[in-house]
Amino acid sequence: MGKVAVVTDSNSGITQQEGKELGIYVLPMPFYINEALYLEDITLSQEEFYRHLAADADVKTTQPAPGDVTDLWDKVLQSYDELVHIPMSSGLSSSCETAAMLAQDYDGRVQVVNNQRISVTQRRSVQDALALAAAGKSAAEIRGILEAVKFDSDIYITVDTLKYLKKGGRCTPAAAAIGTVLNLKPVLRIKGEKLDAYAKARGWKSAKKIMIDVIREVMVRDFPGCSGDDFLLDAAYTGSREEAQEWLAELEAAFPGYQIHMDPLSLSVACHIGPGARAVTLTKRLSI
Repeated sequence: MGKVAVVTDSNSGITQQEGKELGIYVLPMPFYINEALYLEDITLSQEEFYRHLAADADVKTTQPAPGDVTDLWDKVLQSYDELVHIPMSSGLSSSCETAAMLAQDYDGRVQVVNNQRISVTQRRSVQDALALAAAGKSAAEIRGILEAVKFDSDIYITVDTLKYLKKGGRCTPAAAAIGTVLNLKPVLRIKGEKLDAYAKARGWKSAKKIMIDVIREVMVRDFPGCSGDDFLLDAAYTGSREEAQEWLAELEAAFPGYQIHMDPLSLSVACHIGPGARAVTLTKRLSI
């Protein structure tokens, strides 16, 4: 069986340094900020990103240049027989579709996984791919397994401000104004291809309770017969990690016995929801 490499993008939350430690390759996502090009975790840190956002800079997401993608693949394939590329959800970016098109020139040596994950759930897919490669699975087999379980994860997010949803056209100015006055906190859901509204809450306490309750509900409703050991829980946030520690502590209290990993949400998501957001994710453990 040939050697299989794992490639992802920085939407996974995996930094360049973590990628080296894990033995994977991380393609940095590009951003245009006031028309200047930045690369996540290369020329743009989390702190710098939020400083630009706070200053009302013009922040735009874009997909990696095709040449940057193939240059990385060519480099990796000098040391590996084939690779699995795990990009962010095809429903949130065209980078997955572009990668799949580029992979057609690699005679099957590059397998692009379209399992519609992002951020901490995308990280989980990377970890699964590493385990599957270590178990001797081919790149095509890994792709098939990951795509077969693409709906076995959920992300629920609540935001601190409606400003960025309004800016991105996901919330009308009138609704944003009323929501701000009434202290409404939308709860958003990412499952599969879409970022959708899930519920509205009055204040942080209510929004966080909704997210905790729905995770418990999903465990029973969507995965009948599964027990606690079958699930992986993660916390996520935008902005300051120190401020997000309280959310992690709340989740640990609500779900005793779980080792809950916490990462910042992808900057590609953060630019649409702003700082101060909180998220919880549920992923069904993959049997390997």
